[in-house]
Amino acid sequence: MSKLFSPLVLRGITLPNRIAVAPMCQYSAQDGFANDWHMVHLGSRAVGGAGLVMFEATAVVAEGRITPQDLGIWKDDHIVPLRRITQFIAQQGAVPGIQLAHAGRKASVTRPWDANQGSIALDQGGWETVGPSALPFDGFRPPLAISAAQIADVVQAFVDAALRAHQAGFKVIEVHAAHGYLLHQFLSPISNVRTDEYGGSFENRTRFVMEVVTAVRQAWPAELPMFVRVSATDWVEGGWSADETVALSRLFREAGVDLVDISSGGNVATAEIPVGPGYQTQFAERVKKEAGIPSGAVGMITEPIQAEHILRTGQADLVLLARELLRDPNWPLHAAEELRAETPWPPQYARATSRKMPIRPSINYGDD
Repeated sequence: MSKLFSPLVLRGITLPNRIAVAPMCQYSAQDGFANDWHMVHLGSRAVGGAGLVMFEATAVVAEGRITPQDLGIWKDDHIVPLRRITQFIAQQGAVPGIQLAHAGRKASVTRPWDANQGSIALDQGGWETVGPSALPFDGFRPPLAISAAQIADVVQAFVDAALRAHQAGFKVIEVHAAHGYLLHQFLSPISNVRTDEYGGSFENRTRFVMEVVTAVRQAWPAELPMFVRVSATDWVEGGWSADETVALSRLFREAGVDLVDISSGGNVATAEIPVGPGYQTQFAERVKKEAGIPSGAVGMITEPIQAEHILRTGQADLVLLARELLRDPNWPLHAAEELRAETPWPPQYARATSRKMPIRPSINYGDD
């Protein structure tokens, strides 16, 4: 029996397998609205057999977008186009999930493929950004230090976004506290030099993310699971550490979080990261075993046998694939064949499986 293709039960939701589409920004929205690109991109991964399809980092306020082209969920008008996609994903037997995000000091920048990289000028459509402290990221425009009152507003924005996500048909929600975005910026001493109740000690630096997590968990239906994505380490001396990640994950468990999605880096542009196959699974394993909470592994997971090994050896409970699913939307279907696991193919694609359906001469099967 393949562990990769075994179901994962989280509260009242059962993922049909343990393959998740990691949140991947598409930078293809206008005013935050999902469109046909998102339908085809996300829908094809559901058709391709992923058990959980996570939408990209979706801004809880307009100012929290990484780029002007990010998805948004800061107003009710965003619900209907999102619901169109979640309904299609569910029809394919997959579970739709969404990552709620605020980019903080890394907001208001150009898309990765734009000619001029960096912050967008205020007179060119950019906006003022906020962070825990007035410290810029890698040459970006310096942020304004967010006030305690503004922090409370952001917490409420996450709650409001979660309520909209439920109306839009999402069954899993993830709070984005990784990759150098706002909540991670508060966690890390590299970007947080505050002297109030949100800076300094571990308790203070984790206060903001715990306020968000606690408030969202209370607003999100009790029968639906909630994830948090964290960067396990900044990969630099004096930054956020793996030990702190374990300690924070224990707090998440007590607050009702169901799974911690473990990534790393993103807050220090010059960090030397030892990228390689499964380079972050060590952190997922620590969180699972030391914090006593299910974990998700992500990062350079490309081969079915590799994903199977991660799960069989207890390093994580879920694997999240990103670039490999960009290269091959049908990776789960191919992985099932390689691992000799049973997983349903869409009937429209059944004649492409190794277990070919019989073809009657009287029926025209197109280009078969």
